[in-house]
Amino acid sequence: MVKQEQDVYILAVETSCDETSASVVKNGTEVLSNLIASQIETHRAFGGVVPEVASRKHVESITRMLEEAVQEAGIPPQSLSAIAVTEGPGLVGALLVGIMAAKSLAFALDKPLIGVHHIAGHIYANRLEAEMLYPSMALVVSGGHTELVLMEREGSFRLLGRTRDDAVGEAYDKVARALGFPYPGGPFVDKLAAEAEEVEELPRAWLEPDSYDFSLSGLKSAVLNAVNQHKMRGEDGYQPAIARGFQESVIEVLVEKAIRAVRATGARQLLLCGGVAANRGLRAALEERCEREGIALLIPSLKYCTDNAAMIGAAAYLKWKNGEFSSLELKAEPSLSLEGWSVNPS
Repeated sequence: MVKQEQDVYILAVETSCDETSASVVKNGTEVLSNLIASQIETHRAFGGVVPEVASRKHVESITRMLEEAVQEAGIPPQSLSAIAVTEGPGLVGALLVGIMAAKSLAFALDKPLIGVHHIAGHIYANRLEAEMLYPSMALVVSGGHTELVLMEREGSFRLLGRTRDDAVGEAYDKVARALGFPYPGGPFVDKLAAEAEEVEELPRAWLEPDSYDFSLSGLKSAVLNAVNQHKMRGEDGYQPAIARGFQESVIEVLVEKAIRAVRATGARQLLLCGGVAANRGLRAALEERCEREGIALLIPSLKYCTDNAAMIGAAAYLKWKNGEFSSLELKAEPSLSLEGWSVNPS
């Protein structure tokens, strides 16, 4: 374990998908800079993220982002304690851009390199704004992940449940496309659902009675069937009711399984994490239910919900404290295990 006698400054890099981000985080909690270059407008023309295009965009902006992040933090490069980077999961080409930049900088400055699990970053985004208590339960909802993760101690991750098919964010984008909205579709569905006066009843996928897994493919098919039925009857104005029905179905299952997992494990907190944590309907439903159940709930600010490097810096600090560094042979791991990334017990 590294003996900490002075402040720790970690320069973090995040390029797992379609945001290029660089951040300097002090002592795992204080964000000195957090720059994000989004590619949404580029990928919107294709209706989703194109991996090769994403990689090229990262190459175009990564050097400038790193320079500006250090400048905005107001510390000289040699004062950095370590360089952290997302090593997985994510798009392999996109990950490689960030990893090569981080490795080059770590070598040039002679600083430790720390590979970080993307989902660990989303979870520890909560640590940027509040204390985390253990054991803790994380509900991870993003474009590529829907998981329930138990943390029995700091930096320890045990997967209790995951999606068996589509992730929540992925399902939102597909439903939005069926309703005629552009990519990314989640915010459009969320807004439409909040404004809807009627609701179209759609199925809930509870799976086995004791399962913490999720399934969204059946719900997605039910939405497509409902849309086709309305079109065949020549009806208009059905989109708000379907959006609300879809969102209520997703939220009910997410909330119920998360609360059940908290009760079963004795977790002291429930953490909402990932890009879909920005969904207003989900945030409101969890806040109401947790208040009623007497469960402590942490939800990051909107700026820390989507992919960003500050969350990677927060998670990297766990490895820094334990002296767990990566070699310069670090590779992109698109299917990196969260449980395997856990910090070793002290």
